[in-house]
Amino acid sequence: MELAVTGGRVLMPDLTVARADVLVDADEGVVREVGTDLDGDEELDASGGLVMPGLVNAHTHVAMSLLRGYADDKPLDAWLQEDIWPAEGELTPEDVRVGAELGMLEMIKTGTTAFADMYFHVSEIVDAVADAGLRARLGHGVVTIAKEADTAHDDAEESIEVARAFDGAADGRVSTAFMPHSLTTVGSDFLEEYVPQAREAGVPVHIHANETADEVGPIVEEHGVRPLEYAREHGLLEPEDFVAHGVHTTPEEHDLLAETGAGVVHCPASNMKLASGMAPVQAMLDAGVSVGLGTDGAASNNDLSLFDEMRDAAMLGKLAADDASAVPAEAVVQMATQGGADVTGLSGGRIEAGAAADLVVVDLDAPHLTPGHDLVSHLAYAVMGSDVRHTLCDGAVLMRDREVLTMDEEKVLERAETAAADLTERV
Repeated sequence: MELAVTGGRVLMPDLTVARADVLVDADEGVVREVGTDLDGDEELDASGGLVMPGLVNAHTHVAMSLLRGYADDKPLDAWLQEDIWPAEGELTPEDVRVGAELGMLEMIKTGTTAFADMYFHVSEIVDAVADAGLRARLGHGVVTIAKEADTAHDDAEESIEVARAFDGAADGRVSTAFMPHSLTTVGSDFLEEYVPQAREAGVPVHIHANETADEVGPIVEEHGVRPLEYAREHGLLEPEDFVAHGVHTTPEEHDLLAETGAGVVHCPASNMKLASGMAPVQAMLDAGVSVGLGTDGAASNNDLSLFDEMRDAAMLGKLAADDASAVPAEAVVQMATQGGADVTGLSGGRIEAGAAADLVVVDLDAPHLTPGHDLVSHLAYAVMGSDVRHTLCDGAVLMRDREVLTMDEEKVLERAETAAADLTERV
């Protein structure tokens, strides 16, 4: 079945905008053609809108949607140890499923079609992805510090097993990765033992790195090298690997990332809220580092809208560089689409013949989007998630005219409220 998305303008891979239709092969999940006067078996109206690639949330913890607003206004270490980890210790598999559904509903409604997620009870997230229709790279997060050796090994082995078991699930829309939590929460001996197993399984490694100054200091003091050099010494930073945050990085580390081909996911809202710092994004881009954009979890953001994240990335990037021309609109739109797809290794990020049919239609008929001098500027600085009219992933329509078709929105919200209340009582 062919679906024609007609009557709008299209954001091309070079970030120019053209009046065009997009013909989608809904059965194969790919774009067949971008051109004028295209007809399909069905039509999706994009009149007055901009057809753009679906956004790629390259780092999040989607089930943390249940903890939105649960603990705010604290630095990272205190926030994790006093609030988040105790709450997560009470999460059941059903809680994770409900939280994942809530997060995916939000992402569909705000134009995200693919995401990378580090969490636990991953089978529940896989099932939620399958039902919601999104695309994802999933992994079980590993923490070995303050654990008995057997328990720590069980955690790492589960991450490897999850990566092997679910790669290719949901009709190929789920990919996996081995996901050690961070360079300071996973011991070096565990990296040495399990990273090679990830290579044997053919999956990438995703890890938090250089998020706070407190994460950098211990590695330098104990090992005598910067964190990313330490990561490379322990088998990380292959071209398919990607790190989250990279806030406290140096020019030498940027060169290392560019040399190895490993990507970085910038999470500006979370970094600001937790006062982690300002990532030197323009310096990374100048060095040739692949950069994607992520929201992090809703507990430290507090939403999963990548349109909000684009604006934050552009604004914070200028402050970090002390340069109003740094991290311009084109760069953040690229980071949220092509960059995120490239960093995570997920399909999507471009609208062209043969590309994955992951796309959204943004309504332009709104006061905050008028006049339309520069639509790429609007995407970075003015568009809101609520401006998304249609969302498609893998050729399937997930949302039409703001109505989500793959999820019962009312039931998702009701279940989330109940689960969050129950969780709070247990904690």
